[in-house]
Amino acid sequence: MSATVSALKSPAPPEPESSLHGETLSRLRDYIVEGNIPDGGRILERELCELLGISRTPLREALKVLAAEGLVELLPHRGARVRTLSEEDLRELFDVMGGLESLAGRLACENITESEFSEIERLHHEMYGYYLRHDMHNYFRANQLIHQHIVVASRNSALQIAYAMFAGRIRRVRYSANFARDHARWGEAVREHEQILDALRRRDGRELSDILFNHLRNKRRAASERSAETLSPENS
Repeated sequence: MSATVSALKSPAPPEPESSLHGETLSRLRDYIVEGNIPDGGRILERELCELLGISRTPLREALKVLAAEGLVELLPHRGARVRTLSEEDLRELFDVMGGLESLAGRLACENITESEFSEIERLHHEMYGYYLRHDMHNYFRANQLIHQHIVVASRNSALQIAYAMFAGRIRRVRYSANFARDHARWGEAVREHEQILDALRRRDGRELSDILFNHLRNKRRAASERSAETLSPENS
């Protein structure tokens, strides 16, 4: 738990309980997504409480939310650990997410407003700036907002619920996939986002649907490669 500690240590002014809960949840989610605790690693409550400057009650409430998202696993009377996904888990989850995002893209092209497209375009340029600065944390935040905005623009509440249910389970591996093959996947993902924006601008639902599905397929491949890299003897 030594990496990226500085962001967690920064003191925050007193906030209302609901705001504090949201801040705790966001910081803890980012900490786990960015790989500071290994797959299957135990979540050490005392250390995290010290880093976050909170008591165990808000930490445990945040862990319950992350467990519902599928990012962590609660262990009866033994705390929590980061959920480990098998290769089969990854294949199934990415196929489901690819199908959901593919449908969202098709529907978004039918329903998106100009103001919604402008916001996605703004996020894309913001994301690209973070890519140029090698700021993975903020790049990933903007990236995920783009995908979420497309899902919202689908105007399909059932789709949005299903997307939210599965998104948390692969958020960690979506993040790590950008590091596969010496950052080659990161650049590839940016080029795919250019294609996503172009198809959405032209409201070409069929093309956007295909691009988003293949985008998730490529992400799954990179995630598998990244997992193999971290398990190789060279990295042990």
